[in-house]
Amino acid sequence: MNLRGLHVHFDPSSGIAGDMAVAALVDAGVPAKVVIDAIAEMGVHGLKVGFEKRQRGAFAGKGFVVHAPHAHHEHHHGHHHEHEDGHHHEHRDYAEILRLLKKARLDAETKRVAGNIFERIAQAEAALHGVAIDRVAFHEVGAWDSIADVVGVAAAIAWLRPSSVSSTPPVLGSGQIHTAHGLMPVPAPATAAILRGVPALLEGQGELTTPTGAAILAALVGQFGPPPPLRLAAQGFGAGTREVADRANVLRVLLGEALGRSLPASAPEVVLLEANLDDMSPQLVEPLMTALFSAGAVDVWTTSILMKKGRPAWQVSALAPPDVVGAVEQAFFLNSTTLGVRRTRMERTVLSRSLASVKTRFGTVSVKLAADGACLLDATPEFDDCRRLASQAGVPVRAVLGEAAAAASRLLPSEGKKRR
Repeated sequence: MNLRGLHVHFDPSSGIAGDMAVAALVDAGVPAKVVIDAIAEMGVHGLKVGFEKRQRGAFAGKGFVVHAPHAHHEHHHGHHHEHEDGHHHEHRDYAEILRLLKKARLDAETKRVAGNIFERIAQAEAALHGVAIDRVAFHEVGAWDSIADVVGVAAAIAWLRPSSVSSTPPVLGSGQIHTAHGLMPVPAPATAAILRGVPALLEGQGELTTPTGAAILAALVGQFGPPPPLRLAAQGFGAGTREVADRANVLRVLLGEALGRSLPASAPEVVLLEANLDDMSPQLVEPLMTALFSAGAVDVWTTSILMKKGRPAWQVSALAPPDVVGAVEQAFFLNSTTLGVRRTRMERTVLSRSLASVKTRFGTVSVKLAADGACLLDATPEFDDCRRLASQAGVPVRAVLGEAAAAASRLLPSEGKKRR
């Protein structure tokens, strides 16, 4: 299957370092030559890169190996190499890295992506150390091997031309690390600064996400969370250099065709609001339900109940995300006769949803897809679309619905249409 123009999803459950990102993209199918040629174009004399097989935990992945110029030892790198080996490298500043990038004969997209990643690291370091951005000494990144990481990732992404990029929240690690600036807590201040506003997990041992890894995510990722429903094309594993005790030290990348537009993630916590109504005209129940939906409730329903003295009554229930509880409560009081509203906090497990469309001979119908991670479980045609097309064509709604449902089911994986 053609890998270009697909959705790319990173899964940094053991964090992310520059070399792991390069290795994962190549393991997923980006030709190694794309990366090797781009790094050669940087014109750094003596900088050589290659790939090797690595086993980490239960996974066989690829490792990205950099031979840095003027280093007398072969420099394998992975998590936390950027800090601990800082003293082996000559320091480069940001201005020099930009000069090299400008001079290199690389395509515009590779230069744009690499420039964006370098700039995020330089801005964070400049702010932390109070120096002008051009003078940022890239000990962490200026080491030639990290220039190889950034340009390698940029070339791989430029080759893939992804339609969109997502990532699970990165795992940052814990504890302390030795850096050129002495002992530092994890996440390193630069990593934390680069990931400002990004959801992240502080778990795992040691430094799992490096500043370079953080900058790659910050520059590339459009949405943090589960991947949208995908028709999977490939996956790749990029292995770090060290074994980590509590997880396999690999970065996974998934490539696939995104099925439709991802809908915003549903709130995992909701509040159930309920009122019993025994003195209200049944005609007012429908406008009450409409008002509750307008106020932001995600679901509203009524139940017939019997109250004291055998009075027939309605119980009206609304599920609301925490941020609209006040508005939904207000809608209850304005549109019904109740004097009180009961509240229950609830947790729920929600599948990720996206919107696709299918063609029928009556016209195009929207389809809601539900997925557990990247695995598609269900495809449901939108009833309102079917009803509209049926009335235009003068046919029963079930004729349109049947055709739309058949077209929608072709989006699902073929083995056992639904896996319950």
